[in-house]
Amino acid sequence: MISAMQTPHLSRQTGKPETRPRWKRELAEAIRDPDELCQILGLDPALGRAAVGASGVFPFLVPRGFVARMQPGNPTDPLLLQVLPQPDELHEVPGFSADPLAEHHARRAGGMLQKYAGRCLLLLTGGCAINCRYCFRREFPYAESGATPASTPAALAAVQADPTLREVILSGGDPLLIDDPQLEHLLDHLEAIPHLRRLRIHSRLPVVLPSRLTSRLLDRLSGSRLTVSLVIHANHPAELDETVAHALRQAAAAIPLRLNQAVLLRGINDSADTLADLSERLLDLGVSPYYLHLLDAVTGTSAFAVSDRRGQELITALRQRLPGYAVPRLARELPGEPSKHWLA
Repeated sequence: MISAMQTPHLSRQTGKPETRPRWKRELAEAIRDPDELCQILGLDPALGRAAVGASGVFPFLVPRGFVARMQPGNPTDPLLLQVLPQPDELHEVPGFSADPLAEHHARRAGGMLQKYAGRCLLLLTGGCAINCRYCFRREFPYAESGATPASTPAALAAVQADPTLREVILSGGDPLLIDDPQLEHLLDHLEAIPHLRRLRIHSRLPVVLPSRLTSRLLDRLSGSRLTVSLVIHANHPAELDETVAHALRQAAAAIPLRLNQAVLLRGINDSADTLADLSERLLDLGVSPYYLHLLDAVTGTSAFAVSDRRGQELITALRQRLPGYAVPRLARELPGEPSKHWLA
């Protein structure tokens, strides 16, 4: 007799037993229709209809586990506002463009970008597990840039040929959308490049799809000769529920250095109370606040913009109530500059 704990997971689509890893099942079952999201949350159907009209250029996508952290009936929930398309996205606003960071100038072989000395990015995929409406790469030409596993050999050859590189940063899209065997294969190749010393993984999946931090992945990272760091992306303390907490605690032994970068977003986290709560929660989970980014001015994101001055005021307020290690650096990325620009 099979107990309830042993009952196999059944596919939502087919009703048959699932063999895929849990994170892949959850991704397959993610919500892709704003109307459905609004129904689940008990919101005005007009919001869903407006969101459908605004999602044509940048599709809607959000995992159900992330939706479960939203407050039903609240159209201004800070997690909802990060993912629900708005009609304002369709308006052209002066100063906002498809490539505000001029990343096309940083493109190298395959999906490789090099902006700063000593390190480079490998764009492994253009996909994410969630489509945040403020995404700075929402209009990035992934196919043209070679951000696919098929282009990785060319990028690895470029890394191999440049002895000044010490660190590789896995980015995207989201690099953890690549499955464990592919990531292991990539890591094998990176470890064989003698001048590489560090591997950094920038991913939103530990927050929006925490089951992605599989034991297989963590075991492989813990055994790497490279110094591995994980940079997660959480903007609001409500994102960090117990499922995320459990995953991050499991990651602690495998990845000693865990950092968070957030984006300063109007109406979502542009208050000292929210940012202080976010830092406190991150520290409770063994994650260091790293960056607070000012918004990159990509087309469709102007509604999220917060002024530089307001960002500096918020950092000043955080310094008055938190220890120094709990205060993120306020940063803006400027195209063509040799490093990020610190504002506070």
